[in-house]
Amino acid sequence: MQLIDTHVHLNFEAFQPDLEAIAQRWREAGVVNLVHSCVEPGEFLEIQKLADRFPELSFAVGLHPLDVEDKWRADSPQQISTLAQSDRRVVAIGETGLDFFKAANREQQVQAFEAQLAIAQSLNLPVIIHCRDAAEPMAELLRRFWQHQGEVKGVMHCWGGTPEETQWFLDLGFYISFSGTVTFKKAVQIQASAQMVPGDRLLVETDCPFLAPVPRRGEKRNEPSYVQYVAHQVADLRKLPLEQLAEQTTANARRLFGLTVGQPLCT
Repeated sequence: MQLIDTHVHLNFEAFQPDLEAIAQRWREAGVVNLVHSCVEPGEFLEIQKLADRFPELSFAVGLHPLDVEDKWRADSPQQISTLAQSDRRVVAIGETGLDFFKAANREQQVQAFEAQLAIAQSLNLPVIIHCRDAAEPMAELLRRFWQHQGEVKGVMHCWGGTPEETQWFLDLGFYISFSGTVTFKKAVQIQASAQMVPGDRLLVETDCPFLAPVPRRGEKRNEPSYVQYVAHQVADLRKLPLEQLAEQTTANARRLFGLTVGQPLCT
């Protein structure tokens, strides 16, 4: 059985003491590729070094909406675009998006997100979208972008929306990725969404080191090997054998991000 963890943050400090052991565990769990998301462009070089160290790692470049206020500058679009073209292992732009939870800079977030959508479109790369407390304005923005600038492909990562909201993004052609939250007992709406996503648009992720899934929820650190628990829960919700769910999500990740399982991209 092969799995792809489509959203990790391995450069975070929590992983540094035992990263080799963590890699051994993800390999033993059948994780054949990982997509390393990027919080801000300043991370690029250290993520690149991790990909040198672990050849199954592909990565993205972008600016997280929670970092826009401090780190978005006039030259940020050019910086992101240049970095994205500097390494063949870059498979996406992001993570970017909208986070309106306690946000006072909504207009600035929208500006940064639209700029990164344009970069993704111009480079024919998918966009990794973070969306918190912003599903309706996000959907409206994306519809407007499609109308005026054309389609852009991508994934709603660590998805936590209702089935109705999920359908908005499916109608726009996006993939939907579920994290450890889908295993939480009270996550009824997320679980309902996981049941209704078409099989060819479904992805799984950890978003590690955050959101460790059941049965590891009590642990302070999530890790890529735990994507197996996410996959198991989604398979159970959809009444599928785990192997079939793994095959579907792996094929979807390969298609969206251009990954070759077992033969990672190289510089």
